[in-house]
Amino acid sequence: MALKVLSALDNAKTQYYHFKAIIIAGMGLFTDSYDLFCIPPIMRLIGRIYYPKFNEKLEEKQLFEVPGIIASTMFGVALMGAVIGQLIFGRLGDCVGRRQVYGVALILMVVGSIGCGFSLSTLTPLVFVSLGFFRFLLGVGIGGDYPLSATIMSEFANRRTRGTFIAGVFSMQGFGILFSSLVTMMVCSIFRVSADKLIAPFELPESEKNAPVPPESDLAWRLILMVGGIPALMTYYWRMKMPETARFTALVEKNTLQAAKDMEKVLKVSLSQIQEDVEMISTPINRVSSLNTYGFFSKEFLRRHGRDLMAASTNWFLLDIVFYSLNLFQYHAFKHHMTPKIHMNLYEDALQVAKFQAIIAVSATIPGYFVTVYLIDRVGRVTIQATGFFFMAVSLFTTAKINRGNWGSNANVGFMIFYGFTFFFSNFGPNTTTFIVPAELFPARFRATCHGISGAVGKVGAIIGTIGFLWASRDPRHGVDVSKALTAMGVVCVLGFFVTYFFTRETIGRSLEDNENVDELTGVWFIRFWPNKIWEKAVQQTPMN
Repeated sequence: MALKVLSALDNAKTQYYHFKAIIIAGMGLFTDSYDLFCIPPIMRLIGRIYYPKFNEKLEEKQLFEVPGIIASTMFGVALMGAVIGQLIFGRLGDCVGRRQVYGVALILMVVGSIGCGFSLSTLTPLVFVSLGFFRFLLGVGIGGDYPLSATIMSEFANRRTRGTFIAGVFSMQGFGILFSSLVTMMVCSIFRVSADKLIAPFELPESEKNAPVPPESDLAWRLILMVGGIPALMTYYWRMKMPETARFTALVEKNTLQAAKDMEKVLKVSLSQIQEDVEMISTPINRVSSLNTYGFFSKEFLRRHGRDLMAASTNWFLLDIVFYSLNLFQYHAFKHHMTPKIHMNLYEDALQVAKFQAIIAVSATIPGYFVTVYLIDRVGRVTIQATGFFFMAVSLFTTAKINRGNWGSNANVGFMIFYGFTFFFSNFGPNTTTFIVPAELFPARFRATCHGISGAVGKVGAIIGTIGFLWASRDPRHGVDVSKALTAMGVVCVLGFFVTYFFTRETIGRSLEDNENVDELTGVWFIRFWPNKIWEKAVQQTPMN
């Protein structure tokens, strides 16, 4: 028999605390996407400020560019920090409690965001060293927030709409993307007005070799980065006021009475309705929990949950290779519709990049999140994830067919449309479901750890995708052409489709305790579909004695 408090959570009606939890938990994801999507326009500003040399003989893409090794490092250190944060905070969340370390992850994000706006001096090397350090710190906080937010939301939600609520938390990424673009456009517009006499590089006299850089421009990119920490800071108080999840308190700490007291106010019911009988408090919660005493590094864990952990990690890894590459791909996708750098000052350059990011967010990214929120508990996680991978592959193969040129060629309208479809189906698909599924499959005492491992493997894929893309988009004589890069990303999505279809378990409509319990076929068959169906059919046809 399930505990009364857990049954009450599973069957609770949608209430105010559900939406409050979405906002509180979602601010970490908001900050994550804000940081990811504000970096492209910021790198434009930094390139103009610290590498202002102007040479008309260079290709436009090479003008005012931060050196590739520095750019990849700025992306890579944040992602590496996220890998470390997911592993450490995921494990801490299972050892000392979700709530105990939730605020620490948020503080790291806030300190990292604000710290990115400061540097040891105005010397270029020290600026990048300081920026890299605080981006690493920011990455650790963001990484720590992933498993904690997903686990907390899954353990607070009811089983009928659990997917919707977790997807709602993750959809805050879409608003973070839009907010980062709006802040960038606002800051750049204000600074542009204050520098009304600032001219574009093509207007410079032939004797002038450096593009104009107003002294106050060094403040613009710092402000944009620092603003990202404000929304997260605003939720710190509410994170500290959240009670520990009932599932951690009851199933991990074995304190059912405290779990009932914590949920009394949340569910707005009397303690007598969710408190266990006196004789049950001192006895094992149920037969399953008394038997499930295996450790994380045990053969029993591998037998019961090895396939699920492998599938969740692999899907996230494959998704992030493509997703992070697509974010860096925006320059090429919109190049034909962008004003050349030499015809704009530094503020107009960054503003233009932010504008096109906002267009993608409004037309493809946010709608993809909304559709997922609406359908996730109607059609299931596996269906949405497999469909998303499939149509991402179709879109990428189509764009590869449409555009056969090099990285300097112009992308046509069809290219841009299918590029937008790829973003839509990544969010109405694996970008959301890879965040949801690991929070539903594993036992309470391993839930945050397994989510952290899955996310960390995903961020390794992001590092590979980011560095690989920066290498591939170099001078065509040393890199690869657009078609090959897009085709490679399409192949990765095809692999994601097969891993999802054959190895990922569906969790829709079941309680977390039902999801964690192993069926007798899991230890026999590694593949999810065909062998199980053959076995079940054979069992059904066996005559009863």
